[in-house]
Amino acid sequence: MKKVIKTTLFLSFLATLTSCDLVDHVEHRARVLNSLEDKVLVLNKENQHLRNEIMQLKYKLKTVESRNFYLETQLENKGKPAQRTLASVRKVSPDDLVKFDVYKWKPEQMLAIAEKEFDSKNYEKSAQFFNEFSNHFPNNKSKDDKFLFQAGVASFETGKHYQWSEKYFKDLVERYPTSKFYLGSKLWLGMSYLKQGKEKEFF
Repeated sequence: MKKVIKTTLFLSFLATLTSCDLVDHVEHRARVLNSLEDKVLVLNKENQHLRNEIMQLKYKLKTVESRNFYLETQLENKGKPAQRTLASVRKVSPDDLVKFDVYKWKPEQMLAIAEKEFDSKNYEKSAQFFNEFSNHFPNNKSKDDKFLFQAGVASFETGKHYQWSEKYFKDLVERYPTSKFYLGSKLWLGMSYLKQGKEKEFF
C-alpha cells in the first residue's frame, strides 16, 4: 500500500514538473514571437524610410540629368542664331514643380512624391503632383478615396487651387458615400465653394 502511495505521489510530482516546464516553454515561445513581431515592425519602418530616400534620390538624379541635358543643348547651340536657339529649347514654366514632360514620371513615383510632400506640408508641390497624376493617369487604381481626399486638402491649402479641391472633394462625395473621408470632404467642399464665391452651391 505504501508503495502505491509513493508511486502516486511521485507521478503527481512528475506531472507538476512537466506542467511547469510546459508553461515555461509556452511563455518562452510567446516572448520570442513578440520579439520577432517588434523586429518586423522596425524593419518595415526602416524599409519605408529607405523607399522614401530612394524616391528622393531618383528625383535628384532626374534633376541633374535635366540640368545636364539643358547645358549640353546650350553648348550644341552655341554660336547659332539666337532665334534658332530659343526655338530648340522647350520653355518650362518656373511655377511647374512637376515637369512631367522632362522627367517622364511613372505613376508610383508621382504618387510617392505627392504623399511625401503632403506629409511635409509642402502643399503646392503635393497638389501639383496629385493634379498631374490625375491628368496623366486618370484610370489608375490608386485614385481611391484617400487619394482624392489628400489631393483636395493639398489643393485647398495652397490658397489658390480651389477649383482643384472642389473637383476632388466633389468626386469623392459622389463616388464614395461610405468612405471615412465622406463627411470631412463635404465640409472641405463647402469651404472650396465659399473661397470661389459660390454661395449657392454652399447653401
